[in-house]
Amino acid sequence: MSQTQSELIRLQSVNALKITMDNYFQGLKQAAETRNRKIAWCTSVGPAELLYSMGFEVYFPENHGAMLGAGKNADKYIPTAVAHGYSPDICSYLTSDIGAFLQNETPLQKSGFSSVPRPDILVFNTNQCREVEDWFSFYGRHFKVPVIGIHTPLCISDLNPEIIKSVSDQYHRLIPELEKVTGKKFDIDRFRETVGLSHDGCVLWKQVLQKAQNLPSPINFFDAAIHMGPIVVMRGTQPAVDYYKILLAELEERIENKISAVPVEKFRIYWEGMPLWYKLSNMAKLFAKLDTCIVASTYCNSWVFDDLDPADPFTSSALAYCKLFIVRSDSVKENVLEQMFKDFTINGIIYHESKTCARNSNNRFGMQNRMFKRTGVPFLEINGDLNDPRCYSEEQSIIAIETFIHQLSGR
Repeated sequence: MSQTQSELIRLQSVNALKITMDNYFQGLKQAAETRNRKIAWCTSVGPAELLYSMGFEVYFPENHGAMLGAGKNADKYIPTAVAHGYSPDICSYLTSDIGAFLQNETPLQKSGFSSVPRPDILVFNTNQCREVEDWFSFYGRHFKVPVIGIHTPLCISDLNPEIIKSVSDQYHRLIPELEKVTGKKFDIDRFRETVGLSHDGCVLWKQVLQKAQNLPSPINFFDAAIHMGPIVVMRGTQPAVDYYKILLAELEERIENKISAVPVEKFRIYWEGMPLWYKLSNMAKLFAKLDTCIVASTYCNSWVFDDLDPADPFTSSALAYCKLFIVRSDSVKENVLEQMFKDFTINGIIYHESKTCARNSNNRFGMQNRMFKRTGVPFLEINGDLNDPRCYSEEQSIIAIETFIHQLSGR
């Protein structure tokens, strides 16, 4: 089977993805309705393995925020959060999520939820940003339930033993509070098992992303942003592992049959920063029309925790969650990017300056110029936001992207 020049072939694994995600949400819905299992809210790169190991159903508000963005409803909800004292300049996941809650609306209502699932406890990790603690504190006050978390150092250059021990100790300190909520004692063997499943899922997800090293790539950034769902919300569970085996097999089959993510791949781009959730489909079509594949990104690689080790679950969890790109110093980030440019045969990089996500906008302190001087890889900067479409000029961005790709063709 070969691909004609006009075909954009859909990944068939999306059917299995839908079933996997539906099962996850149905488990949450049942727990919310029957209260037969406790529900913990967790940040997307928070200690999900610990929560799953202690029998919680785990809900991720950032995933809900992305759903609001992809549904093109965020700008309907953000003003409500702003009216309640939240700045329009802070995380638009936060403001759209809280705004939707205050309006008593959620895309989960299409799946039979009356509202977002009521938490019994909220657990954060500030390895992403300070907003997650403030975000969870809003719901902690509303539902009158505990809010606990891990405070990770930022801008880490050297992952020294003191940093790892500090974060590992904080993991240990969560356990008594979680035991109070569940009424169950922590089981180290169950934690080891969950960490092992998370490791296996992360390794498979990494292998999925690495398939884009193939020329042409069988998967692009826009596919990956959708198919990352299980590694975000089901990390540490068997269904996530099972799903990525399905996706990986399809990508291997695509490579064998010379089926590419875009009909004709002439240029290979790295995407630095957050997705524009409200323009995902438009962007995918635009780059396909320009014979360009976005083959790698910082964002999708943020859930590759392959340092997790069931033999030493606490230390390895601390290491994995401190090694995260967003937590590292610029010098470390630049080394990572340089290697990615080589591994994925990158022709150009696009930096998305996300208005409300400073921590995921890496072009604010000159990195783009340093990377160009270091690697010679051309770059483009576009202004937008992860969720708030009012921060994005589509016409200007399309012109800039088309011009950038045209310039690459002349190199």
